[in-house]
Amino acid sequence: MNTTAILSAVAVLGGLGVLFGLVLTFADKAFSVPVDERVARVREAVAGANCGACGYAGCDPYAAAVVSGEASITACTPGGQKTFNALAEIMGKNACDVAPGVARLLCQGENGVAKPRYDYIGPPSCHAATQMAGGPTACAWGCVGLGDCVKACQFDAMKIVNGIVSIDENKCTSCGLCVPACPRSLIKLLPRAAKVTVRCLNAANAKDAMAACSKACIACKRCEKACEFDAIHVIGNCAVIDPEKCTLCGECVKVCPTKCITHQA
Repeated sequence: MNTTAILSAVAVLGGLGVLFGLVLTFADKAFSVPVDERVARVREAVAGANCGACGYAGCDPYAAAVVSGEASITACTPGGQKTFNALAEIMGKNACDVAPGVARLLCQGENGVAKPRYDYIGPPSCHAATQMAGGPTACAWGCVGLGDCVKACQFDAMKIVNGIVSIDENKCTSCGLCVPACPRSLIKLLPRAAKVTVRCLNAANAKDAMAACSKACIACKRCEKACEFDAIHVIGNCAVIDPEKCTLCGECVKVCPTKCITHQA
């Protein structure tokens, strides 16, 4: 092969390379999806736990949803007000103050307080235990104590102590993952400021309630009479507090004969 042929082949290949390069450059520009730089900023501002509390599979899809307008800037509850404020600034919105929340167990039926019904032998699951003759404790509303909520918590804020769940409020992020984990809906997200809590959901009559648990609400309505702010009422045989009306005076706590109403320190 002579020199001319070689140079021609090189020129052709070079020309094809330039042509393909131009085609690829055009295609990249024509079909590229623009990336909003705010997505990276939102991703950096969220809690980063990938816990799913926001309703998305992780922090990355949540960040994209915030920027696209599909998700609320207050959905990242583990991040709290600091994250809400940061996302509001990024998105050019006003961040309303969101009262810090905390998970609370509405039960005090620990060992020696709630009466046992039988010794449960089965999978270590609250859901499984409640399917066996209504559960191992006499109270059909009480904590089963097998830790489904503990397994759901990604922040090490829960543990089983003396037969029921104990919540470390300093670690709780109010993500809410523990709420659906409880088969008896005993865990509620409440404002941290709501220190006075009725820690019972027993809807049985007074006699049956006391037979099941010594700290059960017996619907005596003494708390109703003691409250000057109309913040507590007996509904369905159990007292219920309206946290927006409660002034934390503690009068209901003083008069409750079974001590089912507590005042958090």
